[in-house]
Amino acid sequence: MKISSYLQFNEKVTIKRKTVRVRDISISYLLKDNPQAESTIIFIHGFPFNKNMWIGQLEALPSEVRGIAMDVRGHGNTTSGHGFFNIDVFAKDLIAFIETLKLGKVVVCGISMGGYIALRAFELRSDLFSGIILSDTHSFADTDAGKIKRFATIESVLKHGKRIYAIGFVANIFSKKSIDEKPEIVDLIKSSIRRNTESSICATLLALASRTDTTAVLKDISVPVLILRGEEDSIVSMEQVESMEELIPDVKHIEIPDCGHLPNLENPVRFNGEIRNFLISKIL
Repeated sequence: MKISSYLQFNEKVTIKRKTVRVRDISISYLLKDNPQAESTIIFIHGFPFNKNMWIGQLEALPSEVRGIAMDVRGHGNTTSGHGFFNIDVFAKDLIAFIETLKLGKVVVCGISMGGYIALRAFELRSDLFSGIILSDTHSFADTDAGKIKRFATIESVLKHGKRIYAIGFVANIFSKKSIDEKPEIVDLIKSSIRRNTESSICATLLALASRTDTTAVLKDISVPVLILRGEEDSIVSMEQVESMEELIPDVKHIEIPDCGHLPNLENPVRFNGEIRNFLISKIL
């Protein structure tokens, strides 16, 4: 393991950029540490973003909580390894990451694709979890129509490149208010998308299309769960979230107004407050 650089985001919070070798890849991650930390939370980004989308959450964590935001295989600064992506591979990377760093039981917070990874990892190794936060995600596999849409997107990326894809993508994931009033987060996501290679984008689209349905595991989740969703999310529906809520034993569901698919960026104050309340009331 090595520290590649330090990030000083404000006077009180120092976040380190680190890398660690796990399985056949080198995982890049951000670490906000505290030697006296009582718990650890790992943030898993959505597709096709990277760990930098979680900086605002790392900064806002309670001092008793160690925070980690990692780049998924083939995204950000994490290497691609063998290059054949699926949600199982991503989940097993997460499990190996937790074990390699000897983190013990952790809270995993996943947004969109990150939620798919969190639920599959729980299905594989529930003993590594102390809590789950699911943001703008669900447990269901793609429908045939959803798969066909992803296949068409692959063809479009290969034909037109990342720039055109990024422009169309951000138009669908943010609320109108966020697009009008927060150009900096739109630019962050566009930049995140363009940092990925076309091959990684296409490989991940195939991984999303082929993922398994994890709905059956919801009734067996024995740790507390927080579900967050932007009220204006056009990708994950209220019906999908409510279907999960009915099955999870210990769950709290919160809708965040004026937000689309990425409420952690669109309304970080509310998003961070809900995470803090969850950690203090359920984990610490």
